[in-house]
Amino acid sequence: MTEPISAQARSLDRTIGDLTSALGDPTRRAIFIAVRESPEPATTASIAELFEIHPNVARHHLDKLAHDGYLRVTRRRPSGRSGPGAGRPAKCYEATGKGVELHFPSRRYDLLIDLLLRTLQRLDHEDIGSVAEAIGHEYGRELAEEIGSPQDTGYEEAVKAVASAMTGLGFDIAPDATGTKLLTSHCPFGTAATGHPDVVCSLDRGMVSGLFAALRQPCDPVVHPHHGDEDCVTEVPVSISRR
Repeated sequence: MTEPISAQARSLDRTIGDLTSALGDPTRRAIFIAVRESPEPATTASIAELFEIHPNVARHHLDKLAHDGYLRVTRRRPSGRSGPGAGRPAKCYEATGKGVELHFPSRRYDLLIDLLLRTLQRLDHEDIGSVAEAIGHEYGRELAEEIGSPQDTGYEEAVKAVASAMTGLGFDIAPDATGTKLLTSHCPFGTAATGHPDVVCSLDRGMVSGLFAALRQPCDPVVHPHHGDEDCVTEVPVSISRR
């Protein structure tokens, strides 16, 4: 049974059909570009001379482009003539500025992340989580250097700075009342975090530890993935982070 064609697909088909009809011919495309780039409106005679084609052929292409909205028709008197009887205004063509827009589905970065994580998990490595954590740690230190996070801060200031840096990455994250946990209510990795917590949570853990290390408050974060509507909790207790 044939599936019904969506309105978006029909619209795309019509758009492509219009483009093929109006600009599918290579000569017509070249004429359109010539008119669009010309500092003055073009005439049938000037296009015929430029492309070395018969005036009737030039007129056919110009009228087709005008009919489809890519050119507009204007009138002007032949140059060098003025006054009564100076001649009938010449039919001219100029670009309308009509744009060509094709609307495609938005980029699926969530799908890309999911597929990349599946690929990683099939690699022959004993502990892919350790690799992800190491990469996250490296990125966390780089991020701290990039944003210029203050060094030699106290523990409480470090926790706030880490939360701020992670927020800049798209996390909705904040310290809890005790200041020893980071509560994440939104993760930019979306469903990939739920489907592959061993990799994604290891990345998160590594980024947090890397940020703390850059702030000279080394710690060993413990990530507890969320369940249902609960927040994801990252423990960064004082006893671990203080030297």
